[in-house]
Amino acid sequence: MGAHAAFGGGVAVITGAGNGIGAGLARHAAALGMTVVLVDIDAGAIVALREELPGAVDVVCDVRDPDALEDVAAQVYSDIGPVRLLVNNAGVEQFGYLWDTPVANWDRLVDINVSGVFYGIRAFLPRMIATDSPAWVWNLSSIGGVAAVPLQTPYIMSKHAVLALTECLRLEVELAGHADRIHVQAVLPGAVKSNIFEAAGGVDDGDVGAAESQRAAMLDIKAEAMDPLEAAQVVFEQAAAGEFYLLTQPEYVGNAMSERAAILADRRAPVLRTKQRFDPARH
Repeated sequence: MGAHAAFGGGVAVITGAGNGIGAGLARHAAALGMTVVLVDIDAGAIVALREELPGAVDVVCDVRDPDALEDVAAQVYSDIGPVRLLVNNAGVEQFGYLWDTPVANWDRLVDINVSGVFYGIRAFLPRMIATDSPAWVWNLSSIGGVAAVPLQTPYIMSKHAVLALTECLRLEVELAGHADRIHVQAVLPGAVKSNIFEAAGGVDDGDVGAAESQRAAMLDIKAEAMDPLEAAQVVFEQAAAGEFYLLTQPEYVGNAMSERAAILADRRAPVLRTKQRFDPARH
């Protein structure tokens, strides 16, 4: 089944749709003929994107608020129609040593990156099941979900959590007897252009230099990152083909997965490289 056959004409709800891969997924979904619901806390970004995409709807929502996401789900099903594709994409970054990380930054990241995915599932998935038609749930992990990277520990931890959540959710959907219609898939992007590094949290005290050095390293990687629309096209095609792990750059994200599997199989401790950074070129 091709992407047009699987997704064309349905409703797509995408959180964190205002920038980066979220915006790329929204643009490609619209190109496939989907009615796209753009969900983001950045009103300006999704208004601008809505004006670009025919039939799109913008909804300002903080994914940290489960009641707000429940209201979005009720509104979509009442005013637009059943959801064919739910993309839990909203996420933030954090740089610095873990012991220097402000508690408020930790809480914000966990609330958005992990709880926001749970809240999205809780709000939409029961409605998707009740509709009794094919539907897809994509949760955004990362190449970081199969890596160990210093100075980005909260983010890396959250992406490991989302990957585990998605793997378990797929089993639960099968256990409940819905796997023939509800397709749960994990998206693992490599480096894709966005403003996540500029907007990332840092540290107020402790080794501020280490945090900002990691930010600078990531911004260097951004210069070589994949275009979000190109990444979206790859993800949609893999999803339509029935893959579970949707990789924006199959070779190097796949290599990172193989490296992780080998480390676990050999029970090797993580190794600190001389210039350790989350560098997609290394995978």
